[in-house]
Amino acid sequence: MTTTLYTSDHEWLAIEGDVATVGITDYAQSQLGDVVFIELPKLGRALKKAEAAAVVESVKAASEVYAPVTGEVLETNDALAAEPALVNSDAQGKAWFFKIKIADKSELGGLMDEAAYKAHTA
Repeated sequence: MTTTLYTSDHEWLAIEGDVATVGITDYAQSQLGDVVFIELPKLGRALKKAEAAAVVESVKAASEVYAPVTGEVLETNDALAAEPALVNSDAQGKAWFFKIKIADKSELGGLMDEAAYKAHTA
């Protein structure tokens, strides 16, 4: 079973067991505009919660993507390097950024469910 949670910085996490797939929300991509470049974290990188993990550049601005939890980067979505516009077309699907092994599940407690996130962006 997959649980999806959200951060106040507009990242989403799809959690399966002790691995979270991380990306930016559809709301975030709509605010950024056309995405032209993405810098992903290195494989094996140890991230601390709230640490800058990736960068998204659009025609409007560059924006940091923060690690929603502490853990180690297990996988990155190499398709985004070749096709950054995937973020605009499928932000919460094919355009995931990285997978992280969750070091401390208690950190998930401060995140929002979909209803809370919708209220946050309303």
